[in-house]
Amino acid sequence: MLTNIYQALVRQAEERGGEPALIDGRGRTGHRNWSFAEIHEESRTLAAGLSSLGVRKGDRVMLMVPPSSSFITLTFALFSLGAVVILIDPGMGLRNMRRSISRVNPRVFIGSARAQIFRIISRRAFRETALILGVDPLSRLLTGMQKRLEPGKSDKKKPGCETKKDDLAAVIFTTGSTGPPKGVQYTHRIFAAQLSLIKNYYDIGAGDRDQPAFPLFALFSIGLGATVVLPEMDPSRPARVDPARFVRTILEHEVTYSFGSPAIWKVVSRYCLAEKISLPPLKKVLMAGAPVPGELVRDVLRILPDGADVHTPYGATEALPVASISGGEIVNETWEKSRKGQGICVGRALPGNEIAIIRPVSHPLAAWSEAVLCKTGEIGEVVVKGEVVTGAYDGMEEATIKAKIPDGDSFRHRMGDMGYLDDRERLWFCGRKDHRVLMRDRVLYPIPCEALFNEHPQVSRSALVGIGTVGRQKPVLIVEPVPGRIDRVRLLTELQEIGSSNQLTSDIDTFLIHPEFPVDIRHNAKIFREKLAAWASDQLRSRKTGSAGGN
Repeated sequence: MLTNIYQALVRQAEERGGEPALIDGRGRTGHRNWSFAEIHEESRTLAAGLSSLGVRKGDRVMLMVPPSSSFITLTFALFSLGAVVILIDPGMGLRNMRRSISRVNPRVFIGSARAQIFRIISRRAFRETALILGVDPLSRLLTGMQKRLEPGKSDKKKPGCETKKDDLAAVIFTTGSTGPPKGVQYTHRIFAAQLSLIKNYYDIGAGDRDQPAFPLFALFSIGLGATVVLPEMDPSRPARVDPARFVRTILEHEVTYSFGSPAIWKVVSRYCLAEKISLPPLKKVLMAGAPVPGELVRDVLRILPDGADVHTPYGATEALPVASISGGEIVNETWEKSRKGQGICVGRALPGNEIAIIRPVSHPLAAWSEAVLCKTGEIGEVVVKGEVVTGAYDGMEEATIKAKIPDGDSFRHRMGDMGYLDDRERLWFCGRKDHRVLMRDRVLYPIPCEALFNEHPQVSRSALVGIGTVGRQKPVLIVEPVPGRIDRVRLLTELQEIGSSNQLTSDIDTFLIHPEFPVDIRHNAKIFREKLAAWASDQLRSRKTGSAGGN
């Protein structure tokens, strides 16, 4: 196993130095290509320059650079030095960003011009930062740097430093969809395990071409010997992707696989079907970040060539990938059950992983022996174990204790999800643990309930939320209608009829219409139900006082 993820780049540079590693597909004036040797050389140059400026093993480095060759080479350079790369999602909002940065205390900041402006207006969050560097002319001007990072007196041919498998390599933040974002500690061992699992299970490697909509996946692809094609899009706004440009680079550069959120492929598949465009080079599409509707899987399969498939990996920032299912199995078997309220099947545990379902408890578990296992088909809390499971949150001991269950010499991770295993060992996802509606004598799970209402032709998506005291919550079903004019009174009446006609949803008698759900920026798919719950509470309060409501 790799003792430093940088070694994967070194290996690829040695084996296929002149072959293309990175193609920048952005812009209208042509494309810039980098070979594996050039990416490696640039990483060594940057590592030497960073070292001469004082970056050392263990230094925490906040990296705020958009997807580009600079992001890739800087990340590998920092890995080679044994520095800890801090990656944060701008979509979490300014307040969460500042709080998260203060918690990780970066000693070094490397950012674009836009990131430098954020740093300047957020000085308190960077009070421990001693070294500030820019990556482009304007950012260097803002930091007082006069020129580009260059190697100093250090020998750039020497390895950056000696690292161990369990040395900290990065801190990556969660989206914060169910609370404040948490920094997840990634060791070199975790990255190596992910690299191996992606390579072996999804059969990705030399000869493949990846168009990743999630920047971190570009590092994996290059480490596996695949060519990365940077798409012309803003990865922080996946739902706003220009499908024509996204498709153009797939066809022009003969992309063989692509990893992105369902929000991207919803836009791309609709465009391709409307324009009667197929994507013959594309053999694999990986969609993750939120539950993937079967209709979307079907539409993506329709634009792929024969023999190609869609995969929907299941996991979280704390453990990824945990399980996976193919699009063929979804469309031909599981989706009909999902539509009837049985949850969304996310597949079987991937090699090296173990999935268990336990009776949900709100307190930490001191040992695995304290957990009570659920029977087949019984909904409970999803717990995972495996080499890709991270060990701790950064600087959040209480959260770590709550999420990890000691198990002999190892541990298990509580995913914060609810689900069940069927008689074929497939995991069915029923929603987040914090999103259950806990009534006086019944528990409602969002994904199964929402599926029934999502069948209505005027419903784009729905969200079940609980109002009031936990244990005596009132269930409220909120829908986001499809674009265009709707008969609101008729829609609400028909939603009532759907709810009362099914035992699963018979306790839901309050329905609201929301114009546009708040969602996470990383995937544009995870619904911020806490925000919707607060909104619904205000709406119901307005009804009681006679004010105008939102339904």
